[in-house]
Amino acid sequence: MKTAVTELLGCEFPILAFSHCRDVVAAVSKAGGFGVLGAVAHTPEQLEIDLAWIDAEVGDRPYGVDLLLPQTYVGADEGGLNAADLAQLLPPEHREFVEDILERYAVPKLPDDETPRGMSLNVSPQGYEPLLDVAFAHPIRLIASALGPPPADVIERSRAAGVKVAALAGKTAHAVKHAEAGADIIIAQGSEAGGHTGEVGTMVLVPEVVDAVAPVPVLAAGGIANGRHMAASMALGAAGVWTGSVWLTTAEAETEPTVKQKFLDATSSDTIRSRSITGKPARMLRTPWTDEWERKDGPGTLPMPLQPMLVGSALNRINRSAATPGSGAEELATYFIGQVVGSIDSVRPADRVVLDMVEEFIDTIDGLADGLST
Repeated sequence: MKTAVTELLGCEFPILAFSHCRDVVAAVSKAGGFGVLGAVAHTPEQLEIDLAWIDAEVGDRPYGVDLLLPQTYVGADEGGLNAADLAQLLPPEHREFVEDILERYAVPKLPDDETPRGMSLNVSPQGYEPLLDVAFAHPIRLIASALGPPPADVIERSRAAGVKVAALAGKTAHAVKHAEAGADIIIAQGSEAGGHTGEVGTMVLVPEVVDAVAPVPVLAAGGIANGRHMAASMALGAAGVWTGSVWLTTAEAETEPTVKQKFLDATSSDTIRSRSITGKPARMLRTPWTDEWERKDGPGTLPMPLQPMLVGSALNRINRSAATPGSGAEELATYFIGQVVGSIDSVRPADRVVLDMVEEFIDTIDGLADGLST
């Protein structure tokens, strides 16, 4: 299957799979797709371990790395603040609000010998540059920039390393800026998608972006989990698809078991765009956790990266306790997921997802051709 994207990246199928789980990334690349490791929450040490493992697994199969590179965040004017300075900016009323949620839902404390894990998003140059150092020391084929146009130094460094650059866009105007900045691939991500999204739907956004950035190839994202979705995306002018939600219920996924089951049981109406985890609008499963942050009498969310610093250890407690009888943690537990969750109802190996998608894509295209020729 040859498209502009497969030619650029050297993969067999134009199916890019975003995942925070290295097992999923490797399985997709080995199946002929293109795995992309979400690394924004990695430390350089963790990223080195994961990329070395992926290298050993995939051989010469291609894969990439995704980072959040936003232009606006707390401390951006200073080039990024360190964790200690950011912690000083967390208002006491917000800390109290989080503790109140944990108490009212009877979320158990972590064992005394376990240090609560926060949530660090490496969104400033001082945070992501060490990750780039690690990534470029491995045979990656792609760096994906989310939440903003790829910075000039990232473009320059990628060019020197022979690495392609992709950038996600939720608006056509953003896509144009990404192309002007030098991105090799534009990912047009509709509002249906899991994680950080804009407000424009995939069906409208993709052809607009295709026309606006031509001849730069475009990947369609948002609401894509099977071959019919892929066929529709290609019909809109995309040169492939960027997928995320479908991998969260695969056999390899590290999704918390309680959350994975919630995904399998959910409908397409059970998601919400919320700032309650990262501080920027991100689609996730709606639970009492997201409802609490929508309360009119609540303190509201904080901007990135303060919100993840505020709630990271609390979410860790919730996830660790989600299967504890009598705890409200199971109710609170959530994660990023797109509206396509309503069509995901079984656990499959990641390589099977790739092959099923390709087979259904071919059947769909053949069926259209047969129907139009009669």
